[in-house]
This record gives sequence, structure tokens and C-alpha cells, in this order.
Amino acid sequence: MDKEELRERTKKIALRIIKLVVALPKTKEADVIGRQVLRSGTSIGANYREATRSRSKADFISKIGIVEQETDETLYWLELLAESNIINSAKMEDIITETKELLAIFVSSGKTAKKKIDSQFAIRDPKL
Repeated sequence: MDKEELRERTKKIALRIIKLVVALPKTKEADVIGRQVLRSGTSIGANYREATRSRSKADFISKIGIVEQETDETLYWLELLAESNIINSAKMEDIITETKELLAIFVSSGKTAKKKIDSQFAIRDPKL
């Protein structure tokens, strides 16, 4: 998946989360969780865009780590909405699945970047 496709997916998940929060019931619990998922879910795309504009591999690794954290936090809040029955869990399946897929992509991307940096700085035996 290229950068532009991933940028689009992160924007789409943010838009889905905005719609989800608008549709939440008007209860104290839904409001508290809704604010949390809105904050973390909309920051995924913003932080991913920032990561794609990194100035170095180290900067990318740092920023993609933030994207991972925000995506994982979003997943947590979505699971809470489903498991607390604030929203029917069957209606949450698609957005939870998409969030899990994005998280897997970001984790993999961070690991790949770390391996590249590690290989650049690995001590090599000159005899080999």
C-alpha cells in the first residue's frame, strides 16, 4: 500500500469516527467516550501525514510510534463503545476491523524502518 492510499484510509477512518460520535446517544458515558475516540481517531491521519513528511528515518520512527499509539487508543475506545453496548457491537465490527488493520500496518511500518536503521549501524566484520 502506498503513502497516498494510507493517507486516504486514515482520513476515511477519521470521517467515520466523526459520524459515529455524532450518532452516539446523549448520555454522560457516551459523551465521555465519544470525546476520547474523536480526539484519538482524528489524530491518526494528522500524525500519519506528519510522519510521511519526516526529515529522517529516526524522525519517521518517532512519529509513526505516535500514530501507533493513537490508533491503539482509538481501538480501545471503539471496543469500549461496543462492549458497553453504548452502540450495538455488530454495528461496530467494520470500524473496529479497519482500525485493527491500520494498527497492523503502522506497527509493521515502524518495525521495517527500525530494521533499516539497525542494519545501517550494525557492526560488520571486515573479514566477511
